[in-house]
Amino acid sequence: MASSLSSTPAQGIWTGILCGMAAGALWGLVFLAPALAHGFTPLQLTAGRFLAYGLIASALLLPRWRRLSTQLGRADWRLLARLALLGNTLYYVLLASAVQRGGIAMTSLVIGFLPVAVTVIGSRAHGAVPLRRLVPSLLCGLAGILCIGWQSLGGGAAASPVGLLCAVGALASWTAYAVGNARALAQRPQVSVQDWNLATGVATGAQALLLLPFALLLDAGTHAGADWLRLAGVVVGVALAASMVGNALWNRMSRLLPLTMVGQMILFETLFALLYGFLWEWRTPSAAEWLAMACVGASVLSCVQAHRRPAPSRYAAAA
Repeated sequence: MASSLSSTPAQGIWTGILCGMAAGALWGLVFLAPALAHGFTPLQLTAGRFLAYGLIASALLLPRWRRLSTQLGRADWRLLARLALLGNTLYYVLLASAVQRGGIAMTSLVIGFLPVAVTVIGSRAHGAVPLRRLVPSLLCGLAGILCIGWQSLGGGAAASPVGLLCAVGALASWTAYAVGNARALAQRPQVSVQDWNLATGVATGAQALLLLPFALLLDAGTHAGADWLRLAGVVVGVALAASMVGNALWNRMSRLLPLTMVGQMILFETLFALLYGFLWEWRTPSAAEWLAMACVGASVLSCVQAHRRPAPSRYAAAA
């Protein structure tokens, strides 16, 4: 993985940023899923989404299996299972539980520290851009998250200790995934981004199979046939857009950008989730929401500028 923009072609850097934006745009659709499939539990949405992801990934991976089996060993599949758990299954269950028990405001504030956590960890890698250069970007990102949280506080949701623990757990889970996935891709250049995404889908689908009985047994509600068809349409659509295409774009970005920039790209998910929310509610943003979006844009641009500064020769080595 390149350590700074000075050691990576500019075209590759901007391609990586565009991939990060596109991934955020597709991941933002996940926040509409509960509204589109109202009446179903977060566990059912999680199991359905990732089961569909696993089935689609398995079908697409089948023609590539002979070649991929020579590139991935048992240790690689164990790593993929851990990454699938951290970045997909466990994260989504914890996130949904945090929203239910603690409210959107508290959850968004805690999860909003994802860019900070990933960037701080990335700054410790050999050859990374020093953290002091990234302080303006981190402050802008935090300001944007605080604006979003402040806007959400009007909902009056009371946070519980369990909800806070779930949110912190989701933060830790996805931070570990983002760092581990970026490093795994850098260490396995022989595996294509698409094959890595499909293999992750297979591992995630296997975990969804284990969740499925609990998702069905723990549902106390009753649903008509049309409701199940609506759920199927939502989870398949989210699996295709967010999990298949979005994850592939994120993996591509992870190979093009240093880890200190990868953290900032997570902000686009929040930004696009806001935009979709405005369209869903058919309203214009409030002053706090306009300010939040401006802060997100400033955070990413200042992060790019920090990486564009000439770096000392010791930063030229690959991370």
